[in-house]
Amino acid sequence: MTQDGTFPIRGNPVETAWLKGDVFAADCPTRLLLDRIGDKWSVLVLLLLGEEPYRFNELKRRIAGVSQKMLSQTLRMLERDGLVTRHVVATKPVSVSYAITPLGGELIDALRALMTWSEARIGTVLSAQRAFDAREGAAG
Repeated sequence: MTQDGTFPIRGNPVETAWLKGDVFAADCPTRLLLDRIGDKWSVLVLLLLGEEPYRFNELKRRIAGVSQKMLSQTLRMLERDGLVTRHVVATKPVSVSYAITPLGGELIDALRALMTWSEARIGTVLSAQRAFDAREGAAG
């Protein structure tokens, strides 16, 4: 354990890695994880996979506006982070489905709370934006 209460991971290629993160430290890898789970496509994919496993094209149909390339990149990064698993079924053609892992499942309640808050408060946020824009437009 270091003086700041963190535990360096031995053998990790990342120069500074912790078992316990500090998101306010500039070099903490926790920031990378927050970037990932804060990404709009990642949030949407995780929310859907929190309901049930999906095949790639089903995810693409459900998430309006996501490109095939972006969905593929998002799934690969979520898989790399251990939040999603990829299951290949040897059929003709090959069938691939994605499911949330137990680690990813730990995020679902927090993501659902954010989704619920966003859906409930969008009207208030849009009103605040209009008021701000009106003030700034009048001042500018």
